[in-house]
Amino acid sequence: MPLVFISRARPLGPRSSLVLTSVKYTFSQTFSVPAREAFRWAVNYQPGDFALMGVHGKREIIKLSDDSYILKETLHHGTARTRSKLIRIDPVRMLYTNTHITGPAKHSQFIYEIVPEGENRSKLQFTGLLLYRSERKLTKKEIARVASEERKFDSDIWKRLARAMKADLRN
Repeated sequence: MPLVFISRARPLGPRSSLVLTSVKYTFSQTFSVPAREAFRWAVNYQPGDFALMGVHGKREIIKLSDDSYILKETLHHGTARTRSKLIRIDPVRMLYTNTHITGPAKHSQFIYEIVPEGENRSKLQFTGLLLYRSERKLTKKEIARVASEERKFDSDIWKRLARAMKADLRN
């Protein structure tokens, strides 16, 4: 859910001089609930999810099949930005992917895997594969800065979601 760079990002068209840079980052988030419950909660998409994340926006959820969704989202981060994401769910592996198909992070992919950590605990293993658009090729230091900003933003969201998950599943 990378939002840090949204106000600077522009679409990459056939005549664009923007450069794409691959930015990879990872983090984990522990949950005080069993893995299967955490997974079911995480892939139960709802229009009000942004409120749980601490983000202002709206979401339309389109179910394509039992394991595939399109999320059409409008985020208000300075100015309104829209994006669409293809979600693919693998319930056996407790893994799902989020691939941006429109918007500033188009073609970026995010991988979420819920891993058991005992009987009543679990952990999210997150991998962000961001395609970052910029006017010029980024230096290694700039790539590291973008990765750090994205990691912090996304991990902060998952800290809030972990609290919401715990509250929802304990009731």
